[in-house]
Amino acid sequence: MQNKSFGSNILRGIRLRAGRIFHNPYRVVNIDPIKKIYYKHLSPGRVRTHRLFNKDLSFISTTELLHGLKEIFIDEIYKQDLPPHPFIIDCGANIGLSVIYMKRLYPDAEIIAFEPDEKNFELLKKNTEAFGFKNVEIRKEAVWIENTMLQFAGEGSMSSRIESGPSPLQVRVKAIRLKDFLIRPVDFLKIDIEGAEFQVLNDVADNLHFVNHLFLEYHGSFRQNAELSRLFSLIVENGFSYYIKEATSVYDTPLELTKKANMPYDIQLNIFCFRDKTGRETLN
Repeated sequence: MQNKSFGSNILRGIRLRAGRIFHNPYRVVNIDPIKKIYYKHLSPGRVRTHRLFNKDLSFISTTELLHGLKEIFIDEIYKQDLPPHPFIIDCGANIGLSVIYMKRLYPDAEIIAFEPDEKNFELLKKNTEAFGFKNVEIRKEAVWIENTMLQFAGEGSMSSRIESGPSPLQVRVKAIRLKDFLIRPVDFLKIDIEGAEFQVLNDVADNLHFVNHLFLEYHGSFRQNAELSRLFSLIVENGFSYYIKEATSVYDTPLELTKKANMPYDIQLNIFCFRDKTGRETLN
């Protein structure tokens, strides 16, 4: 009996290990293990295409493509229950993966997508056209606390951001005040604007009652911890519950402050904000 049980456990372990070896989560985005390795070794710098859901998706950075596909289509961080015809504002749309995901989930969604980086915007435009989306308005503007012109570090990547100091990649871009767009019910507001999250959220606080679901990718330094604490207070004060995930592991051993190379921020968090009574009902 013991030998039979021992043999069964060994076979079960072999099956589990084989499953992990041959499991390919990227299959849903048309990437097999060989293509994944190939993509990882491609040098960035020129526009390429990947066949996604029978459409040509244009991109430049294979590293960012793989990261975005995993986060959005495999991990499905934006998955949520919205009404059949939701209104969505996407601040920091990059090359359009978030727009593609939400339009596949809600084909009748009305989406306004902001992306100030020139290269990213051109790819966003090309990708939304390739998918033939309707009711998607793309705007080459930075989201900010006023209507103005801003200095912007346009890197053609996920790291493009509003820049306060000198930068060799600095350009001037048009900025809009997000608060001016929060004048009607918004089913989902996504804010991923590389370090300007607190200023913008603080500015729109009086209009957050229009927003049902809110996603923030927070980027900050330890010197901004007081701002981060205030950001959480703003979220709660406006009737949201929130859930936090680490967007990027910056420190493997935080108490030693051993920082990974090429990380511009100390803290990168995905903050999911929702008006949900489930947690309170469970506690009661």
